[in-house]
Amino acid sequence: MTGFLFMATLINETAQQLSKHFNQHVNISNYKQVFGGDVNQTFQLQTNIGSFFLKLNDGSLKDMFEKEFAGLQLLHQTQTIKIPKPILYGEFENQIFLLTEFIKKGNTSRDFWQTFAQQLASLHQHSDKEFGLSTNNYIGSLHQQNNFCNTWSEFYATQRIIPLAQLAFKQNKFNKEDLLLAEKLCKRLSNLFPDEKPALIHGDLWSGNFMSDENGMPVIYDPAVYYGNREMDIAMSLLFGSFNKKFYDEYNKAFPLQPNWKERVELCQLYPLFVHLVLFDGYYYNSVVNIIKRYC
Repeated sequence: MTGFLFMATLINETAQQLSKHFNQHVNISNYKQVFGGDVNQTFQLQTNIGSFFLKLNDGSLKDMFEKEFAGLQLLHQTQTIKIPKPILYGEFENQIFLLTEFIKKGNTSRDFWQTFAQQLASLHQHSDKEFGLSTNNYIGSLHQQNNFCNTWSEFYATQRIIPLAQLAFKQNKFNKEDLLLAEKLCKRLSNLFPDEKPALIHGDLWSGNFMSDENGMPVIYDPAVYYGNREMDIAMSLLFGSFNKKFYDEYNKAFPLQPNWKERVELCQLYPLFVHLVLFDGYYYNSVVNIIKRYC
């Protein structure tokens, strides 16, 4: 099936799915591709009942959008910070798709960063009994395991660092000495992190996963949610170009971070850097190894 014919058929299928979901006739009058990510194709759909956002993937990861849909639902249910409301997900012609509310971008308001910080702090106050999630999901296109653990140090070791260190080893991006160093670090984690209850976190909160809506208010999307240490979101926000300083000042007023949190930023950044190492190339190797050595 050609690209044009496939899209025409997909649009017709999507209109039927929307009609069924909303229990009324939905006509898609126009669609246009929206660029920005490197994992999925994305489109804005214009319909008689409003605009929607369509994500399309080749289907090699069959449950990826199912997991993202669940993560968006979990965030939406907290009513703490705006996210694109999830509508439905499915599979068509060996492609998977996800439909959400379309949110038009706008300029940030004068108090954008303060509001963003306050709302994220409110999200982080949603907790659970253990660290993890009832299901595994994805961070980008990488499988993310979320088996429940009683402590953050156990979770970070067994669900984050060790699995990716072993994967990097299998990919010949890590040697045996590197693997042993990662294991050594994991034995020290209980002495490095202070005790704190689990927090519902976005999980992939870098500068490319938030925006301002038409009213100048913050919106977050493309989550990799789980109940973890909230310092993970803060550290991620500092990894690829930090947020505005007002954000960190206001967050600490709303929900003060544990003492010496800045000394643990790189330790928390170890996981996303590991993700980049196994997904991409060896460019991230030195960053990963240097962090491991620093905290060992």
